[in-house]
Amino acid sequence: MMDISVVIPLLNEEESLPELASWIQQVMTENNFNWEVIFVDDGSSDKSWQVIEDLSAQNPHFKGIKFRRNYGKAAALNVAFQEASGDVVITMDADLQDSPDEIPELYTMITNDGFDLVSGWKKKRHDPISKTIPTRFYNWSARRMSGIKLHDFNCGLKAYRNPVVKSIEVYGDMHRYIPFLAKWAGFRKIGEKIVHHQKRKYGKTKFGLDRFYKGYLDLLTISFMSRFVKRPMHFFGLWGSLLFTAGFFIAIYLAYEKFFHQAFKMTERPLFFFGILAMIMGTQLFVAGFLGELVSRNSSDRNQYLVEKKTGN
Repeated sequence: MMDISVVIPLLNEEESLPELASWIQQVMTENNFNWEVIFVDDGSSDKSWQVIEDLSAQNPHFKGIKFRRNYGKAAALNVAFQEASGDVVITMDADLQDSPDEIPELYTMITNDGFDLVSGWKKKRHDPISKTIPTRFYNWSARRMSGIKLHDFNCGLKAYRNPVVKSIEVYGDMHRYIPFLAKWAGFRKIGEKIVHHQKRKYGKTKFGLDRFYKGYLDLLTISFMSRFVKRPMHFFGLWGSLLFTAGFFIAIYLAYEKFFHQAFKMTERPLFFFGILAMIMGTQLFVAGFLGELVSRNSSDRNQYLVEKKTGN
């Protein structure tokens, strides 16, 4: 197994690729690493793939994977993770905003300091305020919900032990929450390194404002799945029972008032409709939890666990 696999997802980065490849090769040669670079062309419409083919022909350390259409960064990372063979896997963006000079220290933090995952922190960013303020709020929310003390969850520059990338599945837009996925898989030694953020030299960003609301929806999804994917009744059943109980006691109270005081008609009280609604919603949530349990109990991976080491015959 080689020392380092560098994974680089990309979309329309033909101008930056030769410079990035040369920079990576220089760093690897200076540090005598045994290495590979896996470029993943996520359906580029420019000449990115032709550049990758030329780089691969000139140097066998450079490899490429091409998607027929654009599937997204998470899909690109997931495919490359399965191909990576290095003891340490390092991801970075192809736009030259991540510096390959960070690679040796990231490698050392994994191999010598014992981290499972090290995430970059672009403490000083070269981004407009319209991007930095939402990013800070998003990272604060991610820290609160995940319990992982990182300042920059979405930094593309990260380093992993090889078993980490082999144990997680990245899909949708979950590339933002790889530290969360790693923690969920049992890799809890997660560190952080301040890295240099460079201004974009070529092209333009591939991410729009929609990434902010998508990011929060994905955060809610992964937070829920990490807690309840194997036991949905613990969530739906609990809230269903609470709602139904509240509605039931409201109905009992109104019935008592009606039959012993006869001061009003039950249907004239707004509280009556709230009680009925609570019982209906409670019943629906409870049934949803029960159905979720049936699906979970019958799923093919219900008893599949992540095991890193085994001993004995």
